[in-house]
Amino acid sequence: MAEKVKKLRAEYGDRSLGEVTLAQAYGGMRGIKGLVWEGSVLDPEEGIRFRGQTIPEIQKSLPSAPEENASEPLPEALFWLLLTGEVPTATQVAELSKELAARSELPAHVKDLIDRSPSHLHPMAQFAIAINALESESSFAKAYERGVNKKEYWNYTFEDSLDLIARLPNIASRIYRNIFKDGKVAPTDSNKDWSYNLANKLGYADNHEFVELMRLYMTIHSDHEGGNVSAHTTHLVGSALSSPYLSFAAGLNGLAGPLHGRANQEVLEWIFKLRDDIGVAPTNEQLEKYLWDTLNSGRVVPGYGHAVLRKTDPRYTAQREFALKHLPNYDLFKLVAQIYEIAPKVLTEHGKTKNPWPNVDSHSGVLLQYYGLTEQSFYTVLFGVSRALGVLPQLIIDRAVGLPIERPKSFSTEKYAALVGAKL
Repeated sequence: MAEKVKKLRAEYGDRSLGEVTLAQAYGGMRGIKGLVWEGSVLDPEEGIRFRGQTIPEIQKSLPSAPEENASEPLPEALFWLLLTGEVPTATQVAELSKELAARSELPAHVKDLIDRSPSHLHPMAQFAIAINALESESSFAKAYERGVNKKEYWNYTFEDSLDLIARLPNIASRIYRNIFKDGKVAPTDSNKDWSYNLANKLGYADNHEFVELMRLYMTIHSDHEGGNVSAHTTHLVGSALSSPYLSFAAGLNGLAGPLHGRANQEVLEWIFKLRDDIGVAPTNEQLEKYLWDTLNSGRVVPGYGHAVLRKTDPRYTAQREFALKHLPNYDLFKLVAQIYEIAPKVLTEHGKTKNPWPNVDSHSGVLLQYYGLTEQSFYTVLFGVSRALGVLPQLIIDRAVGLPIERPKSFSTEKYAALVGAKL
């Protein structure tokens, strides 16, 4: 990979990738080509591809758990695919699952830090704090202090990334069990996969469907190319040679925002309010009026629209198919499905939404509710656990190919005005 990048830069480094408009500079840099992200590419019409494969394709190609009625892909397999570009065998994934289990124990000071956090501190804040505290275990930070050759940075980044991914189920479940349950966390089962251990530590592994949901959820929430806040932040902080722990913790603080990872919580809150206002089984006319009332009051319909996508999010579709298979008669799922029938038409007529179709957040909370994980403030933590599988492979690649510190150019409004010949 490093040689390919070197050759590409040497032969085509002066080629233009396109123009940048003033609107893009003030519009969140939407559409500006300026990041390198190997694991996934997001097409506005087609949706996400992981190393060239769509979600339905990875559901077929990636190994599932070696147990009866298991069909969803194992997230460990996706991590392998994103990092190497190759689909692993079932044996390779089983070995990776065992490796993660062997690395999963938390240091005593991290356990103590989580246990001492006040229950009113948001789970995402506790999550980021715990991961920052793991900096004490960073192989990368220690190697850098020893003066290791920069060609070896990737190896220590890889070791930190495996350790971090391995420890996430213990961190997340300890936070969950402390705030919402009895504080007891089940031990890691070295004969089980990563998602099973997460489900078991949360307290839901007795339900095989929930375990399968975790496998699907962790896979499809992992990566969505590099421009989103959590991915970009992890990459940006990592470019300063901060360790994977510090880099990922920074990304999690971005994920915690209501315009990013917390959106699934807001969707569920809106659905609950809709249910309280017009009932769980409204007529299409009632639902359409409610949607118009929402828009006319200056609010948005949560879970609809996307910065890049211009069609139904394939991650939404994957969750919808899971629901159709396992919980077709659940009242909240039927309400979500009914919104899916009505909302795109209303949003299109409203005319202010570039993409009137649902995104991943419009469905995930309802599935978790069905299986009893009803604590909405914890949902973004699950998103965060999943996101590690997508951003850490790229961080390893960043160090392997020697990408420099990120430093784009900024201007003041006055300078931009001068550049475009405007008088303010």
